[in-house]
Amino acid sequence: MARLKEAETGRVVLKKVTAARSLWQRSVGLLGRSGLEESEALWLEPCSGIHTLGMRFSVDALFLSREGRVLRVAAHVPPWRMLMPVLRCRAVVEMPAGAAGRLGICEGSRYVLEEEKQTLLAP
Repeated sequence: MARLKEAETGRVVLKKVTAARSLWQRSVGLLGRSGLEESEALWLEPCSGIHTLGMRFSVDALFLSREGRVLRVAAHVPPWRMLMPVLRCRAVVEMPAGAAGRLGICEGSRYVLEEEKQTLLAP
């Protein structure tokens, strides 16, 4: 389990982030789940585009550069949609629908994934 932190302030924005790095983990993603808890998310890496085919709930998606900079925020993505790849995107974070707005996440902000006291995406 990991945490998503704001790079400049160190503020933890999501407390329960699961990293999906293998092809199998990224392929399965959130399929079969009925939803996400308020502070839960899925980190997909490498990834530059997503789909919600077969999902049962909406998500917010953050498209991050290699440096962790938010390139695009896709809010309230409903099931059965495809989001095309974003240029220079390295990772996508899927979180509960509405979470990005509630947490004040916007394009240009920078985030890091912190897992077991080591930063996986750093400046």
